[in-house]
Amino acid sequence: MMGGQQIIILKEGTEREKGKGAVFNNIAAARAVADAVKSTLGPKGMDKMLVDSLGDVTITNDGVTILKEIEIEHPTAKMLVEVAKTQDDEVGDGTTSAVILAGELLKEAESLIEQEVHPTIIVNGYRMAAAEAVRHLRELAFAVKRNDKDTLRSIARTAMSGRSVGTNADFLAQIAVDAVQAIVEEVAGETRADVDNILVQKKHGGNLTDTTLIDGIVLDKERVHPRMAKFVRDAKIALINRALEVKKTEVNEEIRIRDPAKLQMFLDEEEKTLRTMVEKIKASGANVLLGQKGIDDVAQHFLAKEGIYAVRRVKESDMKKLAKATGARIVTNLDDLTAKELGRAELVEERKVGTDDMTFVTGCKNARAVSILIRGGTEHVVDEVERILHDALRVVSAAIEDGKAIPGGGSAEIELSLALQSYAASVGGREQLAIEAFAGALEVIPRALGENAGLDPIDVLIKLRAAHGKKGGKAMGVDVTSGEPLDMLKANVVEPLRVKIQEIDSAAEVASMILRIDDVIASKKTPPPPPGAGEHGHGGGMGGMGGMGGMPGMGM
Repeated sequence: MMGGQQIIILKEGTEREKGKGAVFNNIAAARAVADAVKSTLGPKGMDKMLVDSLGDVTITNDGVTILKEIEIEHPTAKMLVEVAKTQDDEVGDGTTSAVILAGELLKEAESLIEQEVHPTIIVNGYRMAAAEAVRHLRELAFAVKRNDKDTLRSIARTAMSGRSVGTNADFLAQIAVDAVQAIVEEVAGETRADVDNILVQKKHGGNLTDTTLIDGIVLDKERVHPRMAKFVRDAKIALINRALEVKKTEVNEEIRIRDPAKLQMFLDEEEKTLRTMVEKIKASGANVLLGQKGIDDVAQHFLAKEGIYAVRRVKESDMKKLAKATGARIVTNLDDLTAKELGRAELVEERKVGTDDMTFVTGCKNARAVSILIRGGTEHVVDEVERILHDALRVVSAAIEDGKAIPGGGSAEIELSLALQSYAASVGGREQLAIEAFAGALEVIPRALGENAGLDPIDVLIKLRAAHGKKGGKAMGVDVTSGEPLDMLKANVVEPLRVKIQEIDSAAEVASMILRIDDVIASKKTPPPPPGAGEHGHGGGMGGMGGMGGMPGMGM
């Protein structure tokens, strides 16, 4: 520069990496994340034990749970965690596959960049390959009817394969299918199965097979007063979103009482207000009250006297599910509470589950919300079953909504890989190399399935390619016990189409985004203030000012 004078643009301590060094560093970080979850894939996948800073232990092989729990520092690696989260939010399953595929796409890209292929060309090729793969997937898919319980059970079981439920997979798959089928509704001519209408409660104790599906709602709450009946048949349910307490005023006020008789009048007035509230509830015909807010002790006494079963502080999300299950409307003003606003259930009762009392609202006609109560030997088992059921519910819901499924077990990936290789030849140009790289990356899924089962991954791939080359071999996948190709439709290994499409789109998008980064500028991390710095804030600030004169390259 002019006269050799040093010019500083970035703040002191800023780190900068450019060109191929930055690209390769980013690829290495993303691949490290993919390798961390690779061993969990498939029916023979292993589990990970995660211990957080407080010492809490999580044991799982759910890709998204692992990636959420480990505190990742590298910004590029964090992008792969986002892929897993998006996959989980959209379809619930396929999180591990999406991350592994993204890692493999980057690995393939790395060798192309070393051969002087520009990242922009690779990104274009990947986009073309992803679009062609999705188009081909839609051709591979077959129709699934919403009442086809056998196929839906196979889809749920596939999502659970390799998880710690072992022989209970069929039992849990049945619960998942029944739960989703109970909440399916037609909205504007479309089939909707919103799994948010399924309330999952967990209580450790008992056996995994004690897990039950309830045609209503289970609340982790007990009745507010011991004098209330433990159960109410033919329940008429009021859902109230207000406190049964004497309201505090909006402004700060002070009430002075000098005469003891006046104090009694004041207390009587409070009691009368609460009694009036309870009378309004009784007048509506309700015999069960489920409140979102608090209930005063005096109000509890009056409710018990009137024979009304009451529960307080029910979560807002549970209130919405109760409204869907019982047909009740949530009321904010007690004056609006009439017989029309009440919900119906055959039975509301308090049951002891493990060591806790829970309220069961059951026998709801046309319940559009249901509950699953998970039981298991220990807290870790119950938590893992909840994660497994979440995946199963989401995949069954996706299959019912889209009405499409495809064979699993790595069969779709091999079929797509072969289709993309012939497509690459028709494209020509440098993009052909990227499309071929995409085809090669897809083989990582069957390869990992074989590897995790202790098989030779090269043998597995050679046999699968040969099987797919024959007529009627499109559904051939990895049989993890024998290592031979097996028809996945006959083996009932099926996945929703949406899972695979999301997996390929997400992996291609994140790989493209990482490949386009050629410059990483990282600011120096600001150290946390020393303890007690707030007391002498001015002194610290002045010290910082004093340091300005000595900054290198300021040209002063």
